[in-house]
Amino acid sequence: MNVGVGLPVSDPAALLTWARRADDGPFGTLGLLDRLVYDNPEPLVALSVLAGATSRVNVQTEVLLAPLRDTALLAKQAATLDRMTGGRLVLGIGIGGRDDDHRAAGIDTRTRGRRLDGQMAVLRRLWSGEPYGDGVGPVGPAPSRPGGPEVLFGGFRPAALERVARWGDGFLAAAPLPWADGLFETVRAFWRDHGRRGTPRLVAQVNVALGPQHVIDEARAAMHAYYAFTGTPERMVAGLLTEPARIREAITGFADLGADEVMLYCHGRDPHQVDRLADLL
Repeated sequence: MNVGVGLPVSDPAALLTWARRADDGPFGTLGLLDRLVYDNPEPLVALSVLAGATSRVNVQTEVLLAPLRDTALLAKQAATLDRMTGGRLVLGIGIGGRDDDHRAAGIDTRTRGRRLDGQMAVLRRLWSGEPYGDGVGPVGPAPSRPGGPEVLFGGFRPAALERVARWGDGFLAAAPLPWADGLFETVRAFWRDHGRRGTPRLVAQVNVALGPQHVIDEARAAMHAYYAFTGTPERMVAGLLTEPARIREAITGFADLGADEVMLYCHGRDPHQVDRLADLL
């Protein structure tokens, strides 16, 4: 099973250091969160820079809020990054849960799921080299992988889980082990119901902080701020894993559930966490 590193969003300039250390280590993927109305780097721009500073690791959005973006432009941006990295882009996609993000983009939250389904039909068509439609030709460049980069969907509700089977290649689970087990099984069931071959790729996300107390305190504060919109950020902070044994247990637990990769999300800014996590592995 692969292990990836989820990058903190509070210090964009430091992410090059994180990326280079991860590329030199045992990690398979660099992940980056997405928000619009928040002090975070835009993920496709940031991951393009990080991809240029690395040679091996995949770069992954977790999750890109596709309904906030113009569909044709997103198709072009994703195909460009995928092509220029030799297929190292993994496009994690979701609808998002913050009303302010959608208001800033002029998107009605009540239609975001339907909008994403419509976007996926267009994205798949454009990545296959077909015309946009209505007298508009194809949008290039062709992605590295025929049909477009690997697409993973995040979410919790049945509509989001079924979307994996209809449009995607796999599932991103930002959920603890007991909950993730049921989500994985539901995704597998939808996959079979839609007659998909093989199995969906399953990626888990675990929030971690490894280092001195100030690193842990900073990570907790960053998580509290990021999840304040929920009204109960303490619940997310309580799930932060800060001990090597518990992080190993989580990785093993997700492996036992059949996860293909576990993303260790670091909310604290100290890049030495990459080295500590590498030693832990």
